[in-house]
Amino acid sequence: MNPYAEELTSPKEATRLVGENQPTTTDRRRTAVTAVVLVATAGALGFGLWSLSNRLAPEITPPVSAESTYVASFAEKSIAVLPFEEDGGGQEQVLADAIQDDTITALSRLADLRVISRTSVSSYTPDRPRNLRQIAQSLGAGHILEGKVGQVGSHVRIIVRLTDARRGISLWSASYERGLDDVFGARSDITQRIAGQLHATVTAQEKAAIDERPTHDLVAYSLYVRGKTLVASVSNAQINGKLQQAVQALDQAVAWDPNFYLAWCQLAAAHNYIYFFGFDHTPARLALAESALEMVTRLRPQAGETHLARANFLYRCHLDYDQARAELEQTQRALPNNSEAFELAGYIDRRQGLWNQSARSLQRAVNLDPRNVFLLQQIAASYEELRQFRAMAAALDRALEVAPHDLDTRITRAVVDYEWRADTRPLQRTIETLLSEDPASAPDFADQWLFLALSNRDAPTAARALSAIPATGTSIDINFPRTFCEGLAAQARGDAVAAQNAFLAARIEVEKAIRDQPDYGPIHTVLGLIDAALGRKEEAIREGRRAVEILPVTKDALDGSELVKYLSVIYAWCGEKDLALDQIKATLRIPSTLNYGNLKLRPYWDNLRGDPRFERIVADLAPKE
Repeated sequence: MNPYAEELTSPKEATRLVGENQPTTTDRRRTAVTAVVLVATAGALGFGLWSLSNRLAPEITPPVSAESTYVASFAEKSIAVLPFEEDGGGQEQVLADAIQDDTITALSRLADLRVISRTSVSSYTPDRPRNLRQIAQSLGAGHILEGKVGQVGSHVRIIVRLTDARRGISLWSASYERGLDDVFGARSDITQRIAGQLHATVTAQEKAAIDERPTHDLVAYSLYVRGKTLVASVSNAQINGKLQQAVQALDQAVAWDPNFYLAWCQLAAAHNYIYFFGFDHTPARLALAESALEMVTRLRPQAGETHLARANFLYRCHLDYDQARAELEQTQRALPNNSEAFELAGYIDRRQGLWNQSARSLQRAVNLDPRNVFLLQQIAASYEELRQFRAMAAALDRALEVAPHDLDTRITRAVVDYEWRADTRPLQRTIETLLSEDPASAPDFADQWLFLALSNRDAPTAARALSAIPATGTSIDINFPRTFCEGLAAQARGDAVAAQNAFLAARIEVEKAIRDQPDYGPIHTVLGLIDAALGRKEEAIREGRRAVEILPVTKDALDGSELVKYLSVIYAWCGEKDLALDQIKATLRIPSTLNYGNLKLRPYWDNLRGDPRFERIVADLAPKE
């Protein structure tokens, strides 16, 4: 996250010594009273969130891996549509992707079917050997649809085959030939034939929905699939760049076909994400999100995807949880197989501190999308907040079974040992392995690499990691400018002048962001940290507290807890040990990413080391096994 509020003093003023900024005795008393109120509030809130009745279950549900795990009703009426094979290359691949994606979309509208999401089937490409029984077991699907697409002159030939994967029996196959301008025409018949083979009820409303053509423009659909894939990759590193690419592709898609409803839905989602993650938390970006949503609503005001788009917008752009939930209820009725609806419900639950309810929603999403690595990462993230590291590791191990080479999952799995046991060796080994496999991948994990080097007090490695940090900065915990990271690296090598210059440069960036993105809590935290590093004590504490006021834990249990955690850092950097220790205790009473490894290793807390109260807190967090 990243953005801000309030006019700041000029950078020249930041050079004043700490002594010149000391508050008066009266100010000290006022500061102490305010801090006690904040800490007491956080502590009370933490007790409510941390109650045993509201924790996640201690173990992750294991992946579907044996025939005995099938649920009979699901087996009879469940299907996975695998990527279609292209017969010829070039345009045929575009056609194959388009028809497979559209078939999944249409089938997902049938309430009487369980349809596996596109994300989970995407890895079963036709260039790899397919054991349909094993694929069905890994997905929890009783039936598999395969297809082949070829182009003959101005016509497209589509061959499909439906298999009962449990018994290895081919149930139905068919061949269709359509003109390029009617490439989606066969999909309606395919969908209804599948429903008949699986004895699924199709209502009149559902039939009307599956008869709709998404677009008549194949170029637009190709751009839509590209944008949709990029939006779905928000779990990966450098997501800001990928979301910008998604916007470009989707802008082109709706330019080719201004009435392309699904493309408008994805475009709205892309703008929502950019705003939500703080990459561009400006009124201009919010207006783009609103404009895309208006087009979605105008084209199909009562469609399930429209309710989902509204829910996404209300949640990501306004943190309006109640209205978003109301829209999700409509979505789930209209799109019973849409995993994103359950996924979003899980995120809303989590932001409100409803951890068990969140776990149930995310598990329902996983049931429809069992090989979605991002979902498994999010389940792991919930366990991280609750400091349930054994369960966090189990969720990530399951994700690695699905995608053993996924960079983010490999890094995060190594982070478990860092946070749980203050053991930096697994993360060090993982980073070294990734660098040996692909040196160009360094920007994807440069943030973790930098903080690992700082934790190890390894200034040369910190410099190497810093060189890999993208110009846009890093998104570890919250968004930090690259210049802020330069300041941390300079501190690590003992270069006070370089550190000050870097933090002054970071402050200029933050000032601009404040003007462009007012009332965004995380940016106040970043400013508070910068001011603390520059010796601007009063300003630092004011900004850290302002951040917590703008985005309290009661409004956002995830990002709010990060701001509470970093308020502790600001106090520590400002030499306010008592306030820092009280704030640490309050943060440890709520779900957050403050943990044993963080306190034991991060240089953030060096001002507190040696204080017996701090050392006792750290010792109490150490794993007891």
